[in-house]
Amino acid sequence: MKNVNLLNLKGDVIKELKLNEEVFGITPNDKVLYDAIILTRASLRQGTHSTKNRSEVSGGGRKPWRQKGTGHARQGSIRAVQWVGGGRFGTPVPRDYSKKQNRKERRLALQSALAHKFNDNEVMVLEELVFNTPKTKEMVTLLNNLKIADKKVLLVVTDFTENVILASRNLANVALVSTDELNVLDLVNSDVVVFTNDALTKTEEAFK
Repeated sequence: MKNVNLLNLKGDVIKELKLNEEVFGITPNDKVLYDAIILTRASLRQGTHSTKNRSEVSGGGRKPWRQKGTGHARQGSIRAVQWVGGGRFGTPVPRDYSKKQNRKERRLALQSALAHKFNDNEVMVLEELVFNTPKTKEMVTLLNNLKIADKKVLLVVTDFTENVILASRNLANVALVSTDELNVLDLVNSDVVVFTNDALTKTEEAFK
């Protein structure tokens, strides 16, 4: 049985929650998880890098000097790759870095990441995440109460509230995502995943 404590904003245990075995209790598939990480990282690349080859560089229309008799090496254009201001060879050209992964594999990868987090005791659940003021100290106080102020924290919520957004955005070690945005890369990059109770329920329902 997979259980986790339900905490309040002070870090006190309210009760024990039973987690969905089909999400947090599976045997992680590291190969599929690795592929999903590569896919996600590749999707962040724009692929717009570009350089000009010798046919695209302007100028160099005529032969710089005659073929023989000058003492120089023979040259056909001042825009050849060995010339300053010439074209480039073997350098990046625009390309699409996106990869494909079927739906079942993406689903399994997310389940595997969640299972790894639970197995490593890196999953926490809050009763709710509500702040009275949009102050960074509100979030700092919460992290101190949960004893995770020195860790990279991923907060998973169902809806964004202005106070929570403003309280967390100045902290480099805190990332705030909704359940719809939960992804493998954010999970593996975090030290601790903190769900609100509603977000945990919604995440588990998504795998049914």
